[in-house]
Amino acid sequence: MASSSKKRNDMEDEAEEEELEHFDDFTLASSWERFISEIEAVCRQWLASGPKNLLEKGAVPLGEPKNLYKVKSELKYAMKNYCMEYYFEISNAGKVVDWNCTSHDLQLSFGVKEFMVIAPQSASGVILDSPEASKLLSAVAIAFSNCSSLWPAFVPVHDPSRKAYIGIQNMGTVFTRRFEADLIASQVPVKLMHLEGLYELFVSKFAYSSSDLSTHLFRVHFTMKLTYKTLPYDDDNELQKSDSEITESGLDTGSDSRKKLQWDDDCPWSEWYTAEDPVKAFELIAMWEEKTVESSMEMAELENASIHEAQKWFIVPEFSSYLMGDHMGNMVGFASQLRLLIDALAMSLEVQFMEDFVSVETSGSDKLKSSAVIPPPTVLDRVLKDLCQEGPELISPEGRHKSSRTIKGAPLENLFAQFCLHSLWFGDCNIRAIAVLWIEFIREVRWCWEESQPLPRMPTNGTLDLSTCLVNQKLHMLAICIEKKRLQLDSQQDGNNSDSLSVEAGDLVKEGLSDPSRAKERLVEESDSTSTSDGFHKSGTTIHRYSFMPQDDVKSADLESSNHKRRGSAGVVESVMLLNSHNYMHAPFTQDPPIMTEDMHEERLHAVEVLGNSFSFSAQLEKDILSSDMSAFKAANPDAVFEDFIRWHSPKDWEDDDSCASSSSTVETGELKKKWPPRGRLSERMSDSGNSWRKIWNDAPPLPVSEQKPLMDPNREGEKILHYLETVPPHQLLEQMVCTAFRAAADTLNQTNFGGLKHMTTKMDQLYLTMASVLRPLQANKLPGDIEIIEDLRRLCVVFEHVEKLIAVAASLHRKFLQAPHLAQAIFVDFYDLYVRKMGKGSVKGDANKVGDWFPQELRKRQEVRVKERDVITNMFVQPSANQSWRKVLSMGNLLNGHEPILREIVFSLRDRVDISYHAPRNSWSHEQEIETHRMYICGTSNDLRVALSVTSCD
Repeated sequence: MASSSKKRNDMEDEAEEEELEHFDDFTLASSWERFISEIEAVCRQWLASGPKNLLEKGAVPLGEPKNLYKVKSELKYAMKNYCMEYYFEISNAGKVVDWNCTSHDLQLSFGVKEFMVIAPQSASGVILDSPEASKLLSAVAIAFSNCSSLWPAFVPVHDPSRKAYIGIQNMGTVFTRRFEADLIASQVPVKLMHLEGLYELFVSKFAYSSSDLSTHLFRVHFTMKLTYKTLPYDDDNELQKSDSEITESGLDTGSDSRKKLQWDDDCPWSEWYTAEDPVKAFELIAMWEEKTVESSMEMAELENASIHEAQKWFIVPEFSSYLMGDHMGNMVGFASQLRLLIDALAMSLEVQFMEDFVSVETSGSDKLKSSAVIPPPTVLDRVLKDLCQEGPELISPEGRHKSSRTIKGAPLENLFAQFCLHSLWFGDCNIRAIAVLWIEFIREVRWCWEESQPLPRMPTNGTLDLSTCLVNQKLHMLAICIEKKRLQLDSQQDGNNSDSLSVEAGDLVKEGLSDPSRAKERLVEESDSTSTSDGFHKSGTTIHRYSFMPQDDVKSADLESSNHKRRGSAGVVESVMLLNSHNYMHAPFTQDPPIMTEDMHEERLHAVEVLGNSFSFSAQLEKDILSSDMSAFKAANPDAVFEDFIRWHSPKDWEDDDSCASSSSTVETGELKKKWPPRGRLSERMSDSGNSWRKIWNDAPPLPVSEQKPLMDPNREGEKILHYLETVPPHQLLEQMVCTAFRAAADTLNQTNFGGLKHMTTKMDQLYLTMASVLRPLQANKLPGDIEIIEDLRRLCVVFEHVEKLIAVAASLHRKFLQAPHLAQAIFVDFYDLYVRKMGKGSVKGDANKVGDWFPQELRKRQEVRVKERDVITNMFVQPSANQSWRKVLSMGNLLNGHEPILREIVFSLRDRVDISYHAPRNSWSHEQEIETHRMYICGTSNDLRVALSVTSCD
């Protein structure tokens, strides 16, 4: 026991002795030296890794410049936290200062490539105490020297707005570079506003005395970059209309009080709204390559020199902020109004009639009234007056997009398309405003019907285009009914009811009397019948029903004797004679087949399905048309037989017999020699004893079209159309309005002249295909109860807005660079490539494409201006007026049409040849090298001036 306790006491004594003998060596382990050691350790780690490994370990790209990356490490010294950042490039090729490349501010200021910045982690991010800054820089310099690093190090000082730095760089065993940068932000001395004074400022940094400035010539290297900016294109805010004015009036028709033209006055959308110019301004960058200057007089001459002497010109566009993603949905245009129309479509399922949205007794009307505003009657009258005016001429096929017909809407120039476009801007395009406009619109349509007035913006002839929406078909058919009704009234008033023909037939007769050759050109080609059981359907093969003979032969044929009076003849069918007489066959005027809209065709098909026997039913439906043609043919050819009608109406059912041609006689009429009688026979289906065509022929009286009962009753059909328009369900109307509004808006944008930019043409093609796909469910009436269709339509509005912005940019660039299309193409391609990559990444509700601060920076891509294009750019800098000029007195030189540079950047440098082995003994390896002993970067205007100086010295 005693021995163990003794050992324990001995161990305690030894521990106490060791504790007393331990001490700290403050000369090696002070906090400042530990701080230097930490810097050195981080620096060695970064040096050992190299740029490529640092990139793999998570180096952060700066974005601009693209080749620059940074890594950082946090350090602590004297109760303060510091952040040390190392900036490096993957490729070190190229000049230290290259105006053509985008460089970091410190790279440009001090002519370095890779560098390090150490700054406190504070709110300001700068060191306000000068001794602390010097001590911190000394610690970095020692650490870099210990690890043989040649990186320049910078410390931010003074106020953050001054962007002031001090720095140091160990260049080896001989030289050391010191850096200093500061900003004059108050009042720049007048002398430093000019190149001569800036040159003398640089020379004063190395000249021994002020007398040396005039007596000594210094070979100073000089390079300069000047940046100019055009005046904003929409500088006058007084003449801009606010969105509230547009919403209140419902229209943006322009005002005579406008004293200047908007940039888009000649654009097709200017009838509906005025868009903000997407290209706000341009910056022109003029660069002078490095040259040697020996006196301040040379600098004075350079200040007065023309900007055209600059070796390189670059132009940089400045785009409007509404093009950025966080402004999606705030642009006033077609897309914004189409969103409101889709909201109205979603509400259209609540009631059965459009009047219910206006009636105060309608359930839920309080909810509508609280959020829906109806424009005043004056606005309503103005809209209706504009709709009732005759619109522009039809758009040529070349001007209409090839895919426009795939959207079941209405052509842009038609009445319903114009109604839909007006409804987008009527009030705020709410369902109540649309209902009021529709009700008054139908009242105007009924007035045209009752007064037999032409329906504006609608053709009064031709066939119905079943690829359009049903409302457009109804309006087209109504316009034709009004025209037929008007002709009937005119005929009754004149008392001339004999041989009253259709408008087309009357015109043809007039032309035939005055100019037979012209009438011959207007004779129509019709189709022969198809092979049905009774032959009532017509085939797709086109044949000439008739053609005129020469004028002398026509007269002789008309003078031939006939037992009956010929009526309703449109002319002689050339080279065709009747079977039972020596007379030529005459083609009759016939009634046009009754026009039918899409729903009428569906009713007929439904009736076919109900009756079951489609051929018999189709024959019954075609019987009236066939009987009318037979009656007209009998009246024009009193001696004709059934076989003659078949030869004219359905030539494929007449089989010529060439073997009997030799036994036929020859009839001479003037210079014509024809064989008579024609030999042949009816086809098998026409020679059948039970053929219904022969029965109809036997029952058909010989009556010209003027005495026949019309195949279509315009009064009855017109009233049916008006009944449909007045009682159309709201959701069916809104479905057709949405399809038509999208198509009309796209057709309007498609008329924009953007110089044939290929990317924009492709984007328009894609837009039409996307619209056709998304709108197809509306055309099939699949809306009720389907919320996904509404969401798809809202997403379509986002796509439409993107295209609307792109086409505005294309149009603006095309107008500004009419004489330099190469620049317009290059700027738009850069913008398009960036915009398309970022578009469509947001939500449907208007917050799409929130891209932050990268967007304006990435859009600032500059394009080099060719020498032959410089005059175009120069003309863009118009002389500023008194209220447009931002300075009353111009204080700087290098003016461009009265514009002084918004930024002037200059680099002065002085070089000297020195022995890089200054401290080493001279031997065969010693040699001289030219180094930059002094360098000054100057950046600013007459309001501010930033100067960065670097000096190389021997330690």
